[in-house]
This record gives sequence, structure tokens and C-alpha cells, in this order.
Amino acid sequence: MKKIFMCYVAMLLCVAPLFSQHIFKAKIVNVADSLPLFGATARITKLKMGAASRTDGSIVLQNIPAGKFTVELNYVGFETYLLDVSFPLANPDSVFLVILSPDESVLEEVVVQSTRSTRTIANAPTRVEAIEGEEIAEKVNMRPANVSMILHESTGIQVQQTSATSANASIRIQGLDGKYTQLLKDGYPNFGGFSGGLSVLEIPPLDLQQVEIIKGPSSTLYGGGAIAGVVNFISKTPGRTPKTDFIINQSHVGQTSVGGFTAQRYGKFGFTLLGLVNNQKAYDVDDDDFTELPKSKEFTIHPKLFFYPNEKTTLVIGNATTTGNRIGGDKFVIDNKADANHTYFEKNKTLRNITTMDLKMKGDSGGTFNIRSSFSYFNRSIEIPNYIFKGRQYNSFNEVSYAKDLGQHSLIGGANFIYDQFRENRLVNAVQRDQQTTTIGTFIQDTWDVNAKVSVESGVRLDHASYALSATDKSKLFVLPRISGLVKWSPHVSSRIGFGLGYKTPTMFTEQAEALQYNKVKALGNVDAEHSYGGTADINYRTRFGDGWMFSINHMLFYTYIKKPLILQQDADMGYSFYNAAKPVVSKGMETNMKLGWHDVKLFVGYTYTDSKAKYQVGNTALPLVPKHKLNLSLVYEKEGSFKSGLEGYFSDRQFLNNGAYSKSFWELGAMAEKIFKHYSIYINAENFTDTRQSRYKSVVNGAHNNPTFDDIWTHTEGFVLSGGVKVKL
Repeated sequence: MKKIFMCYVAMLLCVAPLFSQHIFKAKIVNVADSLPLFGATARITKLKMGAASRTDGSIVLQNIPAGKFTVELNYVGFETYLLDVSFPLANPDSVFLVILSPDESVLEEVVVQSTRSTRTIANAPTRVEAIEGEEIAEKVNMRPANVSMILHESTGIQVQQTSATSANASIRIQGLDGKYTQLLKDGYPNFGGFSGGLSVLEIPPLDLQQVEIIKGPSSTLYGGGAIAGVVNFISKTPGRTPKTDFIINQSHVGQTSVGGFTAQRYGKFGFTLLGLVNNQKAYDVDDDDFTELPKSKEFTIHPKLFFYPNEKTTLVIGNATTTGNRIGGDKFVIDNKADANHTYFEKNKTLRNITTMDLKMKGDSGGTFNIRSSFSYFNRSIEIPNYIFKGRQYNSFNEVSYAKDLGQHSLIGGANFIYDQFRENRLVNAVQRDQQTTTIGTFIQDTWDVNAKVSVESGVRLDHASYALSATDKSKLFVLPRISGLVKWSPHVSSRIGFGLGYKTPTMFTEQAEALQYNKVKALGNVDAEHSYGGTADINYRTRFGDGWMFSINHMLFYTYIKKPLILQQDADMGYSFYNAAKPVVSKGMETNMKLGWHDVKLFVGYTYTDSKAKYQVGNTALPLVPKHKLNLSLVYEKEGSFKSGLEGYFSDRQFLNNGAYSKSFWELGAMAEKIFKHYSIYINAENFTDTRQSRYKSVVNGAHNNPTFDDIWTHTEGFVLSGGVKVKL
């Protein structure tokens, strides 16, 4: 019996390893920056087992029997990695480091910065749209002087021209006025208030790495003013390989642009430098003696210095200076041939200077401490016959924040101080319309990965805002909660939902006042801040199939409610006053974006339905100058490093105008081609080659030449634009 028992024990010792359970551990990182990839998958197909990586890139497979198996590691947009592993491992505590490389043949993933969580778009609970470097480069070919073309062709965004003769413009998201959208450059809010009317025209795109757009309330990180959304222009940073780009662009409408960008890192130091000169001749396409494009000269210089004292600390200091001088109106005046019948003009002179400082320090425990500060100065004069509006705006932004990844939670908290002051020049106008806003805020945000399929981002901001106007001083505490969630239903299907509150302190710098050049606009009286709530919900599908095919589609619903909207109306004395309307502004609708690709060919389709109502209006409550239906189409062919071409088409539905009438619906078509050589490329663009322009339907200018009035601008005024140029890469 004893011998039989000993044989049985020996058999168990020999067989046990075959049935014992083993563990596979790995960390998945991106080859580009060694950052962890959250949501990557590891799968042993033979055993029908799999798991997804956590926020730190770690992944674990348990209960693996002894034997040799192939572990398949995947991440959307990256090449599949196959790893043959024999169990049991020589060291049971081994952690495999898996470095994944992007797969150029599949849908690309980008890391977003606006949510401050360094996640890819696919893994961010907050819905973020990114316009990447390749698409930015195409738009630079069309408009190297400013970012208007980048935003004009984005679904759900409208570049609204506010001047018939000087082409001034603002940005609208989801049908709401430009004052409800916050424009940022590298996270700094220096493009609002008085400077907002020209900000789109004074941000060159040559140094942009990507543009990130958050639609809907974004109060936690960016304050109450981000009611319609946030547009964040992200600059390029220096690498160890030097990079220098030059561009020379010429159009048949008289615009000449020459610009350059250079960047490099040397050990502990680095720099970037952006420079641009833009010259536009006065252009009158319809021979009515009034300019569609003003005579203008603009200059931008923007150096940034980077200091890396150690691997955990980065200090960035920058200073951007932009000057502009534009004059539109009667060409006789512009050509110095004014007489009694030719007197109208509109002059804009600007000086913008922005100084920024950004200090990031990573602690030993993994947290990141960030101090950011900026100071901007904006000086602008607007002159029309018998009237001058001139003033200076000072803006100071200071923020301290701390972010840390705690396993399933990513936390960020901080506080900021924002000071904004406008002073009207007392030597030019007896009516003083000074205003000043001081905001002290604190915020906290938590991104919680509930599991591999569900993530929740929640936060709250407390803002104490004080605003001093010509007739009143007020202070108020605003509590701004916000929450968003992401559900990954499958590797191909995901959806998001978000909701938040917002506010906007009173300001006279609106599209309506800008269109009047602030002439006869009275100082703000006893008015209150606007309040808002809103949200978005979307569903996203993406896949690849067949021989080189890829497809994605995103459908989003949006809703925004603005209480006590601040509106401008004409008084009995023919002046204009601001007041809070008793009834709200409500904007709702949907967006659909589709992308279909096959090898070197890509088709983009974007559709927007916007139903925006000003409930305070009598009769037709539609918000003026908001098309209910918009369609964006783009077909692009690109042979990497050799040639690219594209054909674009845009449809805009009719728009309700301020005079109670409706505009016409219209199409505009464009085409481009670029031939790429080793160190340079040549390109040509035919924008709006169907020559769609407002004067083809009705003259924009009304009345006598020496006392004109102008219609609302609802489509192009300049019509067809042919341009071309050379880009040099060193």
C-alpha cells in the first residue's frame, strides 16, 4: 500500500504543472513617446481569453495553462504585435514591455491636450474633434495668413463675416454668436472681448500642430464663457531634429503672404520661431466702387524659448506680436481720390502683444505641477467718416494646477485668476464705455475608468466674477458642474454623453456691435450675466475591411439653453442699447461626420442641422444668419511624399436675415493640387471656382456712395479666388 501511495504522489507531481494556472503581464506603450496606451487589448485566441490595458498601459491575463501560446496585442490605429510565450515563465513576475507602432493604413489616433489627460480621442470621455497637421497644411496653402479657412470647412462651425468692406469675422459653433465660443492658443484665453472681432484674422496657422474643438459647455477647465464650445490652437514644439518651413503664397485677388517657421532642441534648450508678412491689395470684384477685400498689411513675429533643466521639468516662455493695418470701403478714398460723392471708408489699426509662461514639473510620485501665466495687450482703432472708436484691452491669465494618475482615476485640480480691462480713448469719444472683469476660480476634475469599456469624467468649477461697467458694479458666485461619459460597446462602436452649465459676463463686444463699428452703441447699463445649460450625445462607429478600406461615422445631438441673453436693440433716439431679454436663446440640432478611405483616396462627408431660436423675438424666432442645413464634402487623393489633390463642395441652406427676409441657399466648390519634392513643393488652389458671391443675388451696398448702408453678410463677398505658391522644408 505504501508503494502504491508513493507512486500516486509521484504521478501528481508530474501532472500538476500541466494543470496549474499561470499569469501573463505586460505594459503597452506608444513607440513615438513611450506613453502608455489605455484600452489596448491582449488576446490568446486559442484559449478564447482576453483583457484590456489600464490607464498606465498595464495588462494582465490570468488562468493560463502550461504550454506555448501566441499572445496577440492590438490597439486601434496601431500595428498588431504577436508575442510567442511559453508557460510556465522562467520568472513568474516578468512584465513584458510591448512597444506598438502606428499603422499608416488604418484610422489614425491623436492625443488631445484640451482635456489635460493626455488621452487619445478614442479614450477621452469628453468629445473632442481634432484637425491634424496634414489637414492644417492643406488649409495653410489656401490661407497662410490666418485660421479662417481651417474653421470655415469644419462641420458645425461657421466663420461669420461682420463687415462688408473690411472682411472682419468671428466664430460660431452650433449657431450661437461668437461671444459664446472661447478661442485659446495653447490653452491661453487671450482672444476674447475687444480683440475677438479680429482674432480669427490674426492667428497664423504656420506653427500649428493641431486644432482641438470641444462642442458644448466646457466650463470645468475653461470657465463659464465656453458656452457653445472651445477651439484650442495647439502649437508645434521643438524636437532634436531641426525643422524649418517656408511658404510664399500669391492669389489673383491681390494677396501676397510670406512666412516661415523653425524649431529645434539643443540639449537642455530649444526654440520655435514663427514669422509672417501678409499684404492684401484693395479688391472690388463687382465694380460697385466698394471693396470686398480691404487693403491691408499684417505682420506677426512669435518666438518661444524652451528650457529643460532635467527630465521632469519644462519651462516655456513666449512672446507674440501682431500688427495690422487695413482700410476698406470706397476705392476712390483708398486710392486717395476722394471727392464729395466718394467719402466712405473703414479703417482698422491693431497692435496685439501676448507674453506667456508655462512651467511643468513632474514629481517623484507621478503627479504634474503646472504654473501658467499670460499677459496680453490689444490696441485697436476703428474709423469711419465722422466717427472713431479707439481703445485698449489688457488681459491677464494666471493658473496653478496639479494632475495625477491614480490607477483608475486621473485627477486634476487648480485655481486661476483672470483680469480683463477695456479702456476707451478719452481723446476721441465723449461716450465712455469702459468695462472691467475680474474672475477668481477654482476647479477639480476626475476621469474615472470604471472598467475597460466605461469611463466617466466629472468636475466642478467655482467662479467668483466681478464686473465693473459704466453704470454698475456687480459680483456673483457661479457654480458650474459638468459630467461626461464614454461607453465602448465593442472594438468598433462607442458613444459619449455630456452635460454642463455655463455663464457669460456682460460685454458690448458682440457681432452685432462689431457690425456697427460700435457707432451709436451705448455703454452697458444695469445688465446681468447670461446663464446656460446644455449637452451633447453621440455614437461613433469605425472599422477597416477588405483590401485597404477604412470607414468611420459619428453622429451627435446637441442642445444649449441660454437664459437672460444679452441683446442689442435700436432705441427711439436711433442709438443702440444692450439689455437682458426675458425669453431665452435655444439652439439644438445634430451633426454627422463620415470618413471613407481606400488606400490613397479619402472621402469626407459632414452634415449639420441647426435649429436656433431667439425666443424673445416677435414673429419669426429664428436666429439671424444661421443656415438650418449645411453639407460639407471633400474628396482627397494623396500619394505620400509625392502628390496630393482634392475636390471640395459646400452647401448652405437659406438664412433668416435681420431685415426679416431670407437669403438664398448656395453651393461653393473648390479644388487644390500639390506636387511634393524632396525639400519643396508647389501647389495651386481654386477656391469657390463656381464664383458664388452675395452680389450675384443682390447688391450688398445700398444708398448713395457718400452715405451707404450694407446688407447682412450671408455668403462670400469676394467670389472666386485662385492662388498658388511654394513651400520649402529644410
